[in-house]
Amino acid sequence: MPTTRPRHMITETDDLATALDVAAARWPELSRPQLLVRLALAGAGPVAAEDRLARRRAALDRINAGEFSGLYPPDYLDQLREDWPA
Repeated sequence: MPTTRPRHMITETDDLATALDVAAARWPELSRPQLLVRLALAGAGPVAAEDRLARRRAALDRINAGEFSGLYPPDYLDQLREDWPA
């Protein structure tokens, strides 16, 4: 089928064959190429979630390392609360 999209050639290794067999049990109506696409799409979600988690952990590490200390004067919260009702 003509397309302007990139095509990818993948060799079916033993590990990939096992993954496709597992996918075929779940989605028996799909061909092996369709199963490969389904597995790739299904795997993208957890990979993206791992990346988000890693970025969050890195941000927390920066906070815990004191990277953001000194952004406000020492009495900042006291000044902020001066206008609050008692």
